[in-house]
Amino acid sequence: MNAENAAMTPAAENAVVETATESIGTRFTKKVLAQFASNTGSQIAVTEFQRRLIQGYFIQIDRALAVAEEARVAKNAKNRDHKWDETLPVTWKFVNLQDLAMDLVRYARMGLDMQCENMLFPIPYKNNKTNLYDVTLMPGYNGIRYVAMKYALHKPKADTIELVYSNDKFDPHPKDSRHPVASYEFEITNPFDRGDIVGGFGYLEYDDPTQNELIVMPMAAIRKRMPKYASAEFWGGTKQVYNKETGKKEDTTVEGWLDEMCRKTLIREVFSAKHIVRDPEKLDEDYRVMKAREVAYAEIQAEAEIQEQANTVLIDTAPQPAAPASLPEPKKTIQVDASTGEVLEPQAAPAAKPTSRKAAPAQWDVAEPDF
Repeated sequence: MNAENAAMTPAAENAVVETATESIGTRFTKKVLAQFASNTGSQIAVTEFQRRLIQGYFIQIDRALAVAEEARVAKNAKNRDHKWDETLPVTWKFVNLQDLAMDLVRYARMGLDMQCENMLFPIPYKNNKTNLYDVTLMPGYNGIRYVAMKYALHKPKADTIELVYSNDKFDPHPKDSRHPVASYEFEITNPFDRGDIVGGFGYLEYDDPTQNELIVMPMAAIRKRMPKYASAEFWGGTKQVYNKETGKKEDTTVEGWLDEMCRKTLIREVFSAKHIVRDPEKLDEDYRVMKAREVAYAEIQAEAEIQEQANTVLIDTAPQPAAPASLPEPKKTIQVDASTGEVLEPQAAPAAKPTSRKAAPAQWDVAEPDF
């Protein structure tokens, strides 16, 4: 890197990317495919549509890195004790290329579009073992549904997802001797004051109505899927905030995004393989690898949360608004079916020791790209 580029601020570095998105995006795609071939030892054939998806991944990941870098700088400025500052810039130069290339190709072949609303989100986490950033890819609402439908043994013709609040009226009718078809009655009596969340339900409809399924989740079942150290910014609740006047930490109530977290938990349950059975003949290598990668993603998030809680000393820790759809999923203990690659019944787990991961020396530098 020349002296001029070396002196660039993160904002200026990303400005360079924005002015040449198309040409760099094309080179990015070639670099991803070359890295995938290097990792697997074989060339990979992709369609023109899949190439466009990968170029779209570049745009969204670049934006995610820029946002994360701004947050890093702002957080360092708030640290009362700067020994806790994060000094590694969140830029392409410090991205784990090997794992990212593998993930991007597989998600592109599955057809997940990062530029479609709530389908796939990039979230960078620092890997303290490699001193690089792992960019984890998290399916959003539409991504979870898309994967379930793509690999379904019997695809539902319609689906309904609803949270139920204390002022709503919900009367479920499970399939039994009196009800040959599962059904329900649901009424929002006051749309402007629905009360507190008491649970949620999903309803899957098929051409044969006797196959319709009603999935009901009370709030207790939703809370069981909360992480042990659930973030108040996400799930709401109480957190400690440093008071500059008293010089002490004090409990502060945070509203969080409880409705969004409950809805996403409900969607993951309804569209899981337990309710929408996967077709073994459709389960390709990309699907199996994606499911296995969910375990690695959970470990990365757990380590990041542990470091966040252990090393942060802030002057002002007032929560900042966040886009609900891009919130990371909580740490899970996940079992994978060896025959199908399907993740089985994830349950909330206590904090685990950080898991070491193989170092990936390949890195990207977009300020002076080599692709």
